[in-house]
Amino acid sequence: MLARRLTVLAALAGLAACTATAATADLPDPAYDAPKAATHGTETAVLAGGCFWGMQSVFEHVHGVKQVWAGYSGGNADTAHYDDVSEGNTGHAESVKVQFDPAVISYGQLLKVYFAVAHDPTELDRQGPDAGTQYRSEIFYANAQQQKIAQSYIAQLGAAKAFDSSIVTLVQPLRAFYPAEDYHQDYARIHPDDPYIVINDAPKVARLKQLFPALYQPEQMVVDVKL
Repeated sequence: MLARRLTVLAALAGLAACTATAATADLPDPAYDAPKAATHGTETAVLAGGCFWGMQSVFEHVHGVKQVWAGYSGGNADTAHYDDVSEGNTGHAESVKVQFDPAVISYGQLLKVYFAVAHDPTELDRQGPDAGTQYRSEIFYANAQQQKIAQSYIAQLGAAKAFDSSIVTLVQPLRAFYPAEDYHQDYARIHPDDPYIVINDAPKVARLKQLFPALYQPEQMVVDVKL
């Protein structure tokens, strides 16, 4: 936890919170997206965009999301531990695994929240006060359709100049997702008064409610860490 606590000091010194810097108040819907499913079910998205505390908190407030886990993706199982990942040389990114109902919300709509609210996709290997490759912006796609939706949306946002700077989000195949240690799960819900949460993550949830009132759900689910 020391590495995270040090970033609190940096944030208090005046560094910007990890919020997206969209040039417009809202982003366009993805021009290419999966259609809403005819029946209820469960699909999975794995996304990285800085500290997984805030990412988890945002997506737990999205209507149609069933469960969200904080964890690691991009590296191997033997280094999928916080102390190792914090060194920044494991290949892992702090990530979230989002289980959602495709009859309620589409993969493309999740990506819209990801780009508009959950993080700043123009920051390279960092988010706000957190620096290192483990804080990179990356979409880990589970299939060819997710890959096409992600790549198409990034191209669409770039063409629309939706952000003041270029999007640096990587799009890579999902090899594995490893859940983080229990004390990281639901950290923002359990520790709402932690200065790091107040400064960096609570504003993201407020922005979600402001920009996506139809998608916002006030109650966070409690994570079952068993995958």
